[in-house]
Parts: sequence; C-alpha cells; structure tokens
Amino acid sequence: MKDLMPVNGQFAMPVLSYDNLGDVISKETLSFHHGKHLKAYVDNLNKLLPESGLENLPLSEVIRKAEGGMFNNAGQVLNHAMYFEQFSNSPKPMSAKFASLLERDFGSVEAFKKEFEQKGTTLFGSGWVWLSANAGGKLVITQQKNAENPVTMGLTPLLTFDVWEHAYYLDYQNRRADHLAALWQIVDWAIVESRLC
Repeated sequence: MKDLMPVNGQFAMPVLSYDNLGDVISKETLSFHHGKHLKAYVDNLNKLLPESGLENLPLSEVIRKAEGGMFNNAGQVLNHAMYFEQFSNSPKPMSAKFASLLERDFGSVEAFKKEFEQKGTTLFGSGWVWLSANAGGKLVITQQKNAENPVTMGLTPLLTFDVWEHAYYLDYQNRRADHLAALWQIVDWAIVESRLC
C-alpha cells in the first residue's frame, strides 16, 4: 500500500485520473462522492491535525494512533483514496499469479468474487468490504463499519468496495448488490496487485 504523506502538516486531496466510469459509476456520483464527501473528510482531518502531535505522520500511522473524529476522518481519507485509485476506464486484467493466490485462499476467482459481494451486500449499515493480506501472505476478506479499515487489524489492504449509500444511491438506488457486481468491470488489477508488498 502506498501511504499518503502530509506536506507541511496537511494532507492533499487525492486526484482522480478519470471524470466518469461509464455505466458503472456516473459522473454525477463521482462529483458528489469524490468532490464533496472525500473533500469534507480531507478538510476535516486537516483542521484537526495542527498541534495534535500527528501532523507529520503518514496517514496509516495517524489512523493507528488517532481516536474519535480524527480517526473517523483519517480512516475515510485512506479508504476513499484507495477506493478511487483502484478504478479505471481501461482496467488491467488480473495476472495469473494473483489469480493463483485467490484460488489458493478461496477455491477460485469466482468463489472469491461471490464471497466478496456477499460480505458487501450483508454488511449492515454503512462501511466497507476489503480484500487484504495478513502477515503470512494469506488473503482474507473483512467487513469494516463506518471509517474502519484493515490497517487497524495489522493487515495490508489490497481492494475495497464502499457500501455507504452515497457511493451508489444516485445510480443504483437501493440495489447495493447490483452496484457491487458491476464494480468488477472497472477494477484495475495492476493497482490492486501493486499493493501486495
């Protein structure tokens, strides 16, 4: 995972490399999700950092040490930065090597996708579903509520789908499962695999 670093005690707004993702995530959803929701998390985190003792730490360290509002905003900055970074209009396919890891730990790539979607669909309320690697290299799927993420569990996050309603409601209304199934079309597996250190 490429950690985000502050500049002069402040985190920059992650930049999108696209302005729409076809029929999967509309331009309108992106403008709200990235331009308003993520921007609010970045702005709020930057307001909380001065004189906190955490203002010069990488984002993952802020998450490990912060509590309350600072944790919530830092967690959401990391979660959203990883989420938006992993998508593309011209996504690279999954490598045979990564597919073999999914087959090793989930039985097949399709079984992994089915479990991932199921965990995202059944997460009650707002949160995230993650694919991560543990210290031994085993791939695991976790459900995280609100601003939580695998960093707090000592895992290396690789892939995440956002199941907060603002991520999909303009495009899919209450059809969370349809949204999750559609996201595979835009996952850039080269980005996901680059996070496996």
